[in-house]
Amino acid sequence: MSIKRDLKKEGIEVISKLDTLTVNSISKSIAEKLSKTFPELELNTNELFIRLSRLDMFYAKLPKDISAKYFYKNKTIYFDCNLDSKKISDVAIHECIHYLQERCDKNGDILRLGLCDYTSSKLPGTGLNEAAVQLMAAKCMKSDYENVKYFGIDIPTNTEAYYPLECALVNQMAYLIGEDILFDSTINSNDRFKDQFISFTSEKVFLTIQKNIDLLIEKQDELKGLYSIIQENDTDVKLTRKCVKEIEKYKNDIRELFMNTQKLILTSYFDSTINLTYTPKLIENYRNELYLYKNLLGQVDGDTFFNDYYIDKMMQLEKRYDLNNSEIKDLVVVKHNFVSKLFRKIKTLFGINSDYEKIRE
Repeated sequence: MSIKRDLKKEGIEVISKLDTLTVNSISKSIAEKLSKTFPELELNTNELFIRLSRLDMFYAKLPKDISAKYFYKNKTIYFDCNLDSKKISDVAIHECIHYLQERCDKNGDILRLGLCDYTSSKLPGTGLNEAAVQLMAAKCMKSDYENVKYFGIDIPTNTEAYYPLECALVNQMAYLIGEDILFDSTINSNDRFKDQFISFTSEKVFLTIQKNIDLLIEKQDELKGLYSIIQENDTDVKLTRKCVKEIEKYKNDIRELFMNTQKLILTSYFDSTINLTYTPKLIENYRNELYLYKNLLGQVDGDTFFNDYYIDKMMQLEKRYDLNNSEIKDLVVVKHNFVSKLFRKIKTLFGINSDYEKIRE
């Protein structure tokens, strides 16, 4: 299939090539944003500029809600014809990162795109990679976090318009493993993030999360298809009713898939790392890490999973460090004060009543 036919299939209608001055301006802006935003990656601004400035860049008519698109088959970035080149959007940065993370064989065939494996026809890790790239782009743009609601899920996000559910999940993973490791694997196309996550959980868990994030994108794409069918056949009442029923099913499936994946990330990590808490300092670090995790969670009405899980873990810590009379006195004091503080915080956080305290006594 020719490039022209490929572009048509993607809904890209080429208009004109960007002039050298504009290409250099865009390349310089993105190179500077990336190197300044991620100093830990030790990106060379000049090298990034050279690589990006060698890209072919075109103005084009793009599908709705897309302002930039990197097309790897001809290593070209297409910008929406209405894009102001002086106001680089996070999507333009997103697509340029895709170019930078691309790894090919000697024949020019793509092998890997960041966290996505192109050697498999199913392209595992597509969702994980898209979310990681968008988190990088949002950070470059210094996008603010805000609470939004998708499919009945309240989530904190700084990527409201692009992959908010997927970004929320990957952001949780990054909190546990480290943003610097995630972004290193994203732009340098290595397995550091994957290996580190597996070391704290398991390969099975990682692959399940990866698959679920891919599935989230697939289900949302199918949902968009159903909405398109309704718009194109608005006079067909029977078809519309059928689509509406399917839409509700997909919404429920998406909500359930997100919540189950979120729970898997949470439990797999904290069930494992609780075994590493063998000193008062490590106990406190664990408690803080779990407590702050709640700020990243997507929430649905009536779900108390995190509250219950947090209390259970705190009780496990108390039991784990229930020192007997033969222990050193100062350690007993540390333990007593620590556990007392834990349950005071639990009471404040979750509103535990006096009846619960009497049960504990």
